[in-house]
Amino acid sequence: MGSTGLRPLVRRAGEREPALRELTDAELGAAVDALRTRIEAKGGAEPRGRAEARGEVGTRKASAAPWDDDALVELCALGREAAFRALGERAFDVQLLGVLGLLRGTVVEMATGEGKTLVGALAAAGFAVQGRRVHVLSVNDYLARRDAEWMRPVYELLGVQAGYVTQESTHAERRAAYARDVVHVAVGEVGFDTLRDRLRTAASELVLPEPDVAIVDEADAVLIDEARIPLVLAGGVAAGSDEAEAARVVEGLVDGLHFEAETDGMTVHLTDAGVTEVERALGVDNLFALGMDTRLSQINVALYASVLLRRDVDYLVRDGRIRLVDANRGRLAQRQRWPDGLHAAVEAKEGLVVGPRGEVLDQLIVQDLIGGYPTVAGMTGTAVIVAEQLREFYRLETGDLPPNVPCVRVDEPDRLYDSEASRDAALIDLVERTHATGRPILVGTRDVAKSEQIGVVLRELGLRCAVLNARDDSREAAIIADAGAVGAITVSTQMAGRGTDIRLGGRDGKDHERVTELGGLLVVGVGRYPTRRLDDQLRGRAGRQGDPGTSVFLTSLDDESITRHAFDPPPRSARVEDDGRIRDASVRRYVEQAQRVAEGALLDGHRTTWRYNRQLRLQREEVLDLRRRVLHDDEAARLLAELRPERWAELLDEVGESVLAEAARQLFLYDLDAAWSEHLARTADLREGIHLRALGRQNPIDAFHAETQRAFVALIERAQAAAADHLDTAHITGSGLDTEQSDVQRPTSTWTYMVRDHPFTAMDEPFLTTIGKRLRTAGREG
Repeated sequence: MGSTGLRPLVRRAGEREPALRELTDAELGAAVDALRTRIEAKGGAEPRGRAEARGEVGTRKASAAPWDDDALVELCALGREAAFRALGERAFDVQLLGVLGLLRGTVVEMATGEGKTLVGALAAAGFAVQGRRVHVLSVNDYLARRDAEWMRPVYELLGVQAGYVTQESTHAERRAAYARDVVHVAVGEVGFDTLRDRLRTAASELVLPEPDVAIVDEADAVLIDEARIPLVLAGGVAAGSDEAEAARVVEGLVDGLHFEAETDGMTVHLTDAGVTEVERALGVDNLFALGMDTRLSQINVALYASVLLRRDVDYLVRDGRIRLVDANRGRLAQRQRWPDGLHAAVEAKEGLVVGPRGEVLDQLIVQDLIGGYPTVAGMTGTAVIVAEQLREFYRLETGDLPPNVPCVRVDEPDRLYDSEASRDAALIDLVERTHATGRPILVGTRDVAKSEQIGVVLRELGLRCAVLNARDDSREAAIIADAGAVGAITVSTQMAGRGTDIRLGGRDGKDHERVTELGGLLVVGVGRYPTRRLDDQLRGRAGRQGDPGTSVFLTSLDDESITRHAFDPPPRSARVEDDGRIRDASVRRYVEQAQRVAEGALLDGHRTTWRYNRQLRLQREEVLDLRRRVLHDDEAARLLAELRPERWAELLDEVGESVLAEAARQLFLYDLDAAWSEHLARTADLREGIHLRALGRQNPIDAFHAETQRAFVALIERAQAAAADHLDTAHITGSGLDTEQSDVQRPTSTWTYMVRDHPFTAMDEPFLTTIGKRLRTAGREG
C-alpha cells in the first residue's frame, strides 16, 4: 500500500477541519447522515452475505465499496472531529492514512504507540456508514472490551452502534452485540461462536449474522500465530481410565536409554530398550501387537506429556487443575484443554484427578474463519515481516506507514554469552546498574518460569519489581501503565497484545522529562523469541512517539531457541571472555540463522495445518449446506417421511404436522452432527499415523486426502439412515420429542481445545525403524 497517493485526501480532510469545528454535535451527526445518504445514492454497499468464492482460502471477491475521493475526504474529516470531541485527541495525518488503508482492505503497519485503536475505530465506523457490518477482531477479551468502551463516544457521535463480546457474555448478550454495526471481539471467541452456531438446533438460537467485514487488530498475531492452533469445540461426559498407569510407567523411564527427545523439543520416541521396559511394566509380550493400539497411544501421549510439556512454561497447576499457557501471549488460555488424551496425561503426571473426557464436535482454522468475510483489513506493528505469509494464506496486501514522530530508539546488537548462567548474571548486573540511575527497565522473558526466577533474584537483592505473567495477569494494565516510571523494574512474558502503552514518567507522565534525560525506557530481552516479529514487538515498547529509549537482547548459546533450531555446533573460533561474553560476529550470525530456522519451522507448521485441513473444509461446507436446509425448512420432514412412510403416517395422526416436523428436524440434526463428529475422530486417528505412509513412498498429505474422501462418501447416507432408525423408536408426544427417552441427548457442556499440531506426525526414522521391527515380529508370531 503506497501512502503517497492518499496524502492529498488527508490534506483535503484537514481543510474541512475549521468548518466542522463550528458544528454542534447534532449538526455533526447530520453531516454523517448526509454522507451515508450520498453513499446509498451511489449504489450502497454490496449486500451483506457469504463470500462468493468457496475455493481456496483467499479467493474471495474484493468488496466493490462505492467510495469516491470526496466521500473519503468527508469521512476522514468527520472521524477526526468526532475523535477530538469525544476523546480530546486529534487524529494525526498518519492515522488518517491508516484509516484509508484499512478501507482499501490492506494490512497496515503502524509502530507501537501510534494510535492503532483509533485508526481501527474510524475505519470500522466508515464501513458502518456504508451499511456494512463490522467485526473488529483482537487477540483477547481484555482488548475487545477496552477498545469498545474506549471508542464508544466516537462511535456514538458518528451515529454507529457498537458493542463487544467476551467469554463472559451470555447468549442473549452475544446476539445483541453481533446485531450492532460494529462489534469488538477476540478472534477465538467469534470462532467458537461460529462453531457453536454450527450445532444449533433452532434458527432462533443463532447468534452470528452472515460475516461481512473483519478489521484485524494485531493482525500478525491473529492471522499468523493464532492460525497455528485450530479452534476445536468438544463435549461429552465420559471419563478417562488408564492415564494414571501410563504416567506411572513413563515416570520410570530413563532419558537416553529408554527414550530420546529431538533437539527441537517437538518429538520424543521410545528406544528398543524403552519398548522392552514398557512391555515389562505393563506385563505384555508385544506393545505393537494387534489390539494394543490404544495402550501404545496412551504410552506415547504420557511420554510426550512427561518429557516435552513443562510446568510453569506450557501450563500451570492452579486450584487442582491444569491451566494452559498461551505461548503467543504469555497469558492463561481461558476455557481451553489439550486434546483429551494429552490433557489427561498431564493431569496424571501431576497427580491430579483425571477430569471428564469427551469427543470433538467440530473444528475450525483461522484461515477458514477469516475466509468467510468478504472484506478483510488489518493493522499491526510488524506486518511487513510477514507480508508473504499474509499474501499466501489470506491474499492480503500490506504496507507500512511512517511514524508521526521519527523513532529515535537505539537498538543495540545482541550481547551473546556462552551459557544461561553467565547470561543471567549479566542481566542482573545490567538491571542493578541501570536501576541505580533511576531509569525504568522492562525485562522480557519467553515463559512464566523464567520471569518468576528473575523476579526472585531481583527481590533478594532488594530491588522492587513487578512481574507480569500468566500467574497473575489481572493487574497487567496497571503494571504496564507504571512501567515507565522513575526506578520501575518490570519483568514480563510476551508483550504482544498487552494493549497498554508505556508512558515515560508513569501513567500520569509527571516525571516524563526526568526519564527522558535518563535515556527513556530500557528494554532487555532474555533470549531471542522464535521470530523476529516477537523480538520487534518487545523492542517497540521503547521509543514510543519519538521518546528516547534503548533495546538490547541478552542471548546464550544454550538458549532453547538456539539449541532447538541450530543445525551445527557454534563456531569453535569464538573467544569467551571472563564473564562468559562472546563478541565474535560469526556467533551472532549463528544465532540469527537459528532464529531463521525457527521461523521456517513455524511457517511449515502453519502450512501443514492448512494443507491437511483443505479436504475437511470442503466436506464441512457440504454438511453445513445440508444442515442449513434442515434448520431453516422442512428438509428433515420430507426425508424421514420418504424413508419411513408408515411410521411417519402413524406419528402424524398422533401429534400433528408441526410437532412431527420439529421432531424430525431434531433427530436429523442430532445424527448429522454425530456423523460429522465420528468423521472428525476417524480423520484425527488417520492423521496421527499417516506419516507411516512415507515408508511406502506415498505422500502423507495426498494419502490423507484420499482416505478422508473415501471415509466421507457415505457420511450423509449414514446420517439419514440413523435418523430413520431413531424415528422408529423415538418418543414423540404432543409436547414434542423426548430426547432422553429417544437416546438423542446432546452434550450438557462444551469446551475448547488448545491443539498442538499433532505431536506424533513428525516421528523420525529411529521410531519408524522400531515400529517396522515390531510389526515384522508380530507378523511372524501371527
